[in-house]
Amino acid sequence: MDTALANTTPGSQTAARPRKRKLTFDYVSFMVVFLGLPLAIFLIFVIWPFLQAVFYSLTDWSGFTPDMNIIGVENYIRLLNDDIFMKALGNNVLLAIVVPLVTIVLALALATLVTVGGPSHGPIRGLRNSSFYRVVSFFPYVIPAIIIGILWSQIYNPAGLLNGLLGLIGLDMFDSFAWLGDERTAMGATIFVIVWSFVGFYMVLFVAAIKGVPAETYEAARIDGAGRMRTALSITIPLIRDNIQTAYIYLGIMALDAFVYMQALNPGGGPNNSTLVMSQQLFRTAFNKGEFGQASAMGVVLAIVTLIFAAIVFTVNRITGGREEKGRS
Repeated sequence: MDTALANTTPGSQTAARPRKRKLTFDYVSFMVVFLGLPLAIFLIFVIWPFLQAVFYSLTDWSGFTPDMNIIGVENYIRLLNDDIFMKALGNNVLLAIVVPLVTIVLALALATLVTVGGPSHGPIRGLRNSSFYRVVSFFPYVIPAIIIGILWSQIYNPAGLLNGLLGLIGLDMFDSFAWLGDERTAMGATIFVIVWSFVGFYMVLFVAAIKGVPAETYEAARIDGAGRMRTALSITIPLIRDNIQTAYIYLGIMALDAFVYMQALNPGGGPNNSTLVMSQQLFRTAFNKGEFGQASAMGVVLAIVTLIFAAIVFTVNRITGGREEKGRS
């Protein structure tokens, strides 16, 4: 008894604390290579350019002369009163909502079909020849975005392939219809192209995630009488929540830029600026108007909107996940 008490004295607790790691050459070199070097690269090539952009946004720099005057937040005030930029901002927000949502829903549906959407009896498996569907659906992702944009701009041409196919099946009202030249269809046609180019990649991502779910989980749900839709909503989606969150953030960031697709499909911003995005307006302002200070302000706004979007996705995912964990406990 006395021995046990002696072992729990404050002095013995102090002696039992782990010693500080010695600054050996191996330890220091490891920290420099795997922590210091990546941090330095991040600061030099990410943080510093962003700080430069913030500084330039507070000036009237033309981009082609060394002269500049600090004008404060005047560029940001001009942006708030610029109807064209606000229209572009609204288009970006629309893309950030619709593109990730549609792409993820389609990718999840396809991934479920090729992994667990097979027969209702026997072992859990996907559709027959599912590997073929994976290869075919992934093919658009390997094509450069600029080529996809040019290709679909020709397909959407009034005398292009799409109107020709619609005419063959008797839809003569689409004869010489300008899909990208009509304000009613320009944004929808553009969103279709973006979704088409990304859905295959995220289907493969979700396939890998679903294959990480134990087959016994799906078998238990099948025994309990759960249908395909119930299984997808109650098992698949909750278990691959982190993958869905990552996909939504990446797709949202891409949609908030979307410069290549928009520039290839509608270089002028579409009819009545219906497809104009902030990156296009930034490019025009910088290189056509020579207003790099104003363009830098647009870039800062775009960066802030992107960070807000990512924060919203993380917050929503955490709140919904927290509720589930609370319910389980």
